[in-house]
Amino acid sequence: MRVAIHVFDGMTMFHLAAPLLVFGEVSRLGLAEDWQVVTWSADGSSVRTAEGVVLDELAGPGAAADADLLVFPAWPNDLPVPDPALLDLVRSTHARGGGIAGLCLGAYPVVGSGVLDGRTVVTHWEEADELARRHPEVEVCASDLYIDHGDVITSAGTASSLDACLHVVRVHLGATAAAKVARHIVVAPHRDGDQAQYIQRPVPDRDDDDNIGAVIQWALGNLDADLSVDELARRSHMSRRNFARRFSEVTGTSPGKWVLSRRLDHARMLLENTSSSIDEVARACGFGSTVTFRQNFTRAFSTTPTSYRNRFGEAAAPLRR
Repeated sequence: MRVAIHVFDGMTMFHLAAPLLVFGEVSRLGLAEDWQVVTWSADGSSVRTAEGVVLDELAGPGAAADADLLVFPAWPNDLPVPDPALLDLVRSTHARGGGIAGLCLGAYPVVGSGVLDGRTVVTHWEEADELARRHPEVEVCASDLYIDHGDVITSAGTASSLDACLHVVRVHLGATAAAKVARHIVVAPHRDGDQAQYIQRPVPDRDDDDNIGAVIQWALGNLDADLSVDELARRSHMSRRNFARRFSEVTGTSPGKWVLSRRLDHARMLLENTSSSIDEVARACGFGSTVTFRQNFTRAFSTTPTSYRNRFGEAAAPLRR
């Protein structure tokens, strides 16, 4: 897989470092032999970052012409209209089946190309209104961490780009590979795309947050148990209503969505690393039936558990009792 990352004068080093780090770790950890990362500028000239660091020996746009994934990690803060040649590159990459990623303000050139017309998009929350004003042909979801349409992915600001890049690794190489990369760079292995970019709340009640943290840790170790909101609230010594509110404030998502996502995460790991039957995986992950498991898995990942295992599984040992 050839990943082409766009750079420009004045971009911050963090925005560039996020995709370089995640995608570079794939090769450094030996997770895929065919991953290549190239960094390019509009004319192949060197660029100076916002921090004053000069990046030279860059490739030109020709190096991005055959990319499997075209990545825009950022865009200038004054939000200039993208050059027509750059927009043509995005369109041609998309037309031949290449993936497109617009991270943070990098959503601007991606949306400007028209490849997301009629679909949802996310960018840094401070510039979401401006993106919506300029491009009424898309629906801007200002609160999500990232949105993946399969062919095009956009993300919110700063650390959300790490989540989006890890998501790309997960899609192409599986949950185990993404977890290895996440552990190596010491970030959370999976944050869902529909979690909130930012959480507006008053100063937290420390006792409440500690209780919720303890319940989360217990739930992660007992995914096959009753993880209903009532049960989680009981364990946190809070009312159902107060627990649901505080949980959402702390995590950026609802208890029900969080539990389902963690169960599906665990299912992917088991499908990749054990030879246990689909029925056994469903039970180990706390799904009421195999049918319910298949329905939720297919809805979340657009593939069946069996197909996922055929793609990423290693035919490992069955689950231990």
